[in-house]
Amino acid sequence: MTAPETIVWITGATKGLGAGLVRACPFQDAHIINASRSEHPDLENVHLDLADPATWDNLRDSFKQHLGGFEGKRAIFVQNACVEGVTGYAGEVDEHTYRRDVIGNGAAPLILADWFLREVRPGYESGLVLLSSAAARMPFEAHSAYCAAKAAVEQWVRVVQRERARRGSGPWVVAVRPGFVDTPTVRWEATLSDHEYPIASRIRAGLEAGEALSPAAAAADIWAALPPERDTALLLFGATPTGV
Repeated sequence: MTAPETIVWITGATKGLGAGLVRACPFQDAHIINASRSEHPDLENVHLDLADPATWDNLRDSFKQHLGGFEGKRAIFVQNACVEGVTGYAGEVDEHTYRRDVIGNGAAPLILADWFLREVRPGYESGLVLLSSAAARMPFEAHSAYCAAKAAVEQWVRVVQRERARRGSGPWVVAVRPGFVDTPTVRWEATLSDHEYPIASRIRAGLEAGEALSPAAAAADIWAALPPERDTALLLFGATPTGV
């Protein structure tokens, strides 16, 4: 089998924006690897549960396996997945669920990204994309851990981008706010009451008004902006629903 010129890891590639990123990948014959709790029927799969640190080494082993001796043109890691279904006020939501939110959305993306940095080598383009959200700057009630996690992701990218520039080595690094995207998670949040999630009705209205981007359109926008311009730490697309 001919070695691929491009290898791409995408967490959560089985649905939503992750599936859109697979379909819109612009690199012909790229070897795309899905890291997720569920398997993609057409891709190599790595079992990964962001909220379960015992599974994280599966992805690190994949980095080692494919990047050891890699002689292609580019290697890209897209940290897209998030821990879903965690909505509730701090101090009220089930504490086990809250812990999963903190670990999976806060700690996992930074640790997995750090492992990718350690495995890439000079001689080919390498890139690291971490999906963020408007939650990084907007205090969405019932999403305290998620908002804090996305703010942390963006600050991590800013710091690491400067570190790579100072060292003159390593991959380009960027955070992405994809905008209001019509995903299963967004659809689920739209079913909640405003008591559970105060912007739920606005999300419903935005979906009904056709304001949300399709995963395919959002993914195409993201790929078209990569690699990012020098010193660009954050890519912004779309918008939040009207009134949010």
